[in-house]
Amino acid sequence: MKKPASTPLQRRAFLAGSAAMLATPALAQDINNNTTELERDLSNVVRRNVSSFRSLDWQPYFNNLNKGAILVDISSRALHFWEENGSYHLYPSSVPLTEDLTRRGRTHVVRKVEGPEWRPTPSMKVRNPEWPDYVGPGPDNPLGTHALYLSWQYYRIHGTHDTRKIGRRSSNGCIGLYNEHIAELFGMAKIGTQVLLI
Repeated sequence: MKKPASTPLQRRAFLAGSAAMLATPALAQDINNNTTELERDLSNVVRRNVSSFRSLDWQPYFNNLNKGAILVDISSRALHFWEENGSYHLYPSSVPLTEDLTRRGRTHVVRKVEGPEWRPTPSMKVRNPEWPDYVGPGPDNPLGTHALYLSWQYYRIHGTHDTRKIGRRSSNGCIGLYNEHIAELFGMAKIGTQVLLI
């Protein structure tokens, strides 16, 4: 059974709930989530560019919707997905922590994994030598429940068990979604789905 498209009222409720969540204090960070912009007191409300979290048309970005199309807007921290039939989905996302970790351009989905394993990249180990060399599937895995592997080495669109990361600069290069959203996207995306990061 197909989920109904979200309405403007549902989006407003989501954004209001997200704003309330931003005002709560940050909890202590462990090794799996110690590199976020949460490293400060969140009792002060953070003003976000909510107006940029809006629907987009696919035509300015893609020539067709063969196998679907994913657009990740780094500045608005949103992932847009169009199915081949034109159905549209919009998800809040986490984005890379710094500009030097951010990659932009065209790629595509090369692999889909439910229950992914995680290994830090060589550059992650240099920055964080205390991190484990391997984390298996489960609640401690930084990739959450599902991962879409991209043609760029080490880059993925994946879930996260740490929901505080969504809507923030918090990743080492990947794009993160709530686990329920990556599970939905995982079911719709295909090997070969176009991906554009802007």
